[in-house]
Amino acid sequence: MFCALYSDDQGNIFDEPDLAALGRSWDELWEIVPGDMIPMPEGATIMALPRRYSVGIAQDSGEALSVWTYEEVSGQGMERPGLAVAALLPIGFTRTLLPAYVSEEREKPTALPLYGYTAMAMRNGKLYVAALQTDDPSKWDPKVYNTPDLPQLIEEALARSPNNRVLKQLANCSVMYSCPTAQNVFYKRWEGGIPVSPACSANCIGCISLQPSECCPSPQSRIDFVPSVQEIVEIAVPHLEEASGAIISFGQGCEGDPLLQGETLTQAIRCIRAVTRRGILNLNTNAGLTGDMERVLRAGLDSIRVSLVSAREDTYNAYHRPLGYSLNDVVDSIKQAKDLGVHVSLNLLVFPGLTDRKEEFEALSDLVDTLGIDMIQFRNLNIDPDMLIQALSLPSQETMGINRVICELRARFPHVRLGSFSPSSEDLGRRP
Repeated sequence: MFCALYSDDQGNIFDEPDLAALGRSWDELWEIVPGDMIPMPEGATIMALPRRYSVGIAQDSGEALSVWTYEEVSGQGMERPGLAVAALLPIGFTRTLLPAYVSEEREKPTALPLYGYTAMAMRNGKLYVAALQTDDPSKWDPKVYNTPDLPQLIEEALARSPNNRVLKQLANCSVMYSCPTAQNVFYKRWEGGIPVSPACSANCIGCISLQPSECCPSPQSRIDFVPSVQEIVEIAVPHLEEASGAIISFGQGCEGDPLLQGETLTQAIRCIRAVTRRGILNLNTNAGLTGDMERVLRAGLDSIRVSLVSAREDTYNAYHRPLGYSLNDVVDSIKQAKDLGVHVSLNLLVFPGLTDRKEEFEALSDLVDTLGIDMIQFRNLNIDPDMLIQALSLPSQETMGINRVICELRARFPHVRLGSFSPSSEDLGRRP
């Protein structure tokens, strides 16, 4: 049996051997079974969820019960409900269930920070999480980031380019947020990110870089300037020429949609490709601005990754809240990319109870088949589960399960790569 977990007010984690663990799909509580769980991977972290209380299922009665713990308060013993706990997974692992919890209506808990909360439990003294491994996380292993030499590497790079505002932004993201794609620029390896746009083409629920003051705090700050072509080229060219597995990606967590700076981006890509053909130039985008998309594609992009929570228009609009474009425009942009031989990935924002609805799966499958998508990159949607459920206002519905969605995609589209990370030069058949 997988046992329910809970936390006390001091953050200590305990298991409750008398209650079986529960997970959550949309707003339904499910008993966790062995096929749902894997051992908690290295690099995962545990978070107690404030004002949300752990629940488990009594094996004798089948009743869902809150977990209670004995606390010492002001010298007097009393019982208090144990806080729910959740795992935050490293990149390369896709969650299959949300954490189960209850909250008291009168408390009206504030929104959770924008992370991908995952159900977890204990079995035979070991911690497990509701997840699948969907890619090789070795390049994103926390052990290879934040190394002792990073501060010196940042200092040396800033000394070489003291007036480059983008480089200063990447230095800040490296230190403040431990951003892997920012740090890779200083390590001169793999995928390096260059933010270019302070504005976005959508107003997604739970945007990780910009939130209204009454909402949850953003986990990172958005870039507040538009870089020059020279600032972009000054970073991109050395990275592409010197880094192993070199990728430069536009469209980072610390910016909006790069297509809003289409002219700057087009000029920068042309300048970069005039100097070097090495490595991959990748664009992460909402892909709604078809005119700007065509220009940057023709300038020399190698790949694009299009963010998508749903291939159904109503659900897409309710989450992404596009500003001046439609899902049809996104489809047109993808068609343009495919016609020009550009590799297209979907950045599929996975949420248990939504992604695995039958109509969602069929709409996604139709999109992949019709457009000839090359890759689906699974990303756990970072959001307070209740925030999304309230915003979309969808009724509960029987679901396939995230595991089955991935299995069915593999069966239907054996030529489509499923994973979590941007394709390398080798994946695209390009010179490394």
